Amino acid sequence: MSDLKEDKISSTQIFSGKLIDLYLDNVRLPNGKQSTREWLDHPGAVCLVPILNNGDILLIRQFRYGPREEFIEIPAGKLDKNEEPLKCGLRELEEETGYKSNKLTFLTNIHPAIGFSNEKMWMYLAEELELSEKKLDDDEFLELLPTPLNVALEWVFSGKITDVKTIIGIMWMKELKFNH
Repeated sequence: MSDLKEDKISSTQIFSGKLIDLYLDNVRLPNGKQSTREWLDHPGAVCLVPILNNGDILLIRQFRYGPREEFIEIPAGKLDKNEEPLKCGLRELEEETGYKSNKLTFLTNIHPAIGFSNEKMWMYLAEELELSEKKLDDDEFLELLPTPLNVALEWVFSGKITDVKTIIGIMWMKELKFNH
């Protein structure tokens, strides 16, 4: 094991919410001294890069309350308790976009906020899409934004897309040379 590990001495739950729990931990540092760590416990999530039959990436636009602005993103959603990532991906894709995928391919895991959260995301490529029915949550509002890969790349490099999971998904498509 590495010499960089920090050991938890104690932990206090500061907040418990519907999505996350906030903790304040006392830790022993690698040099033997003590410090504190504030961190969010997150159940994990799945994000998808849906590819339409014409080769466009099916992006979404939605308002995010934390930064209080609209973002262009790939579809994503949190894992329900004991839910398998693959099943979550299929469910979230249909709920948010109204499409079913007949071919989900695992791409990678990402940790979007390692400085303060244990959130882990599973990223899938969603292909062979069939139109189904959108089933948004009551408090969820979004617009579908089918986008050619070259345009999505321009939006990443111009700063129009700043969401980390979306940038990573688009870069995977570029690396896979996913141009139909």
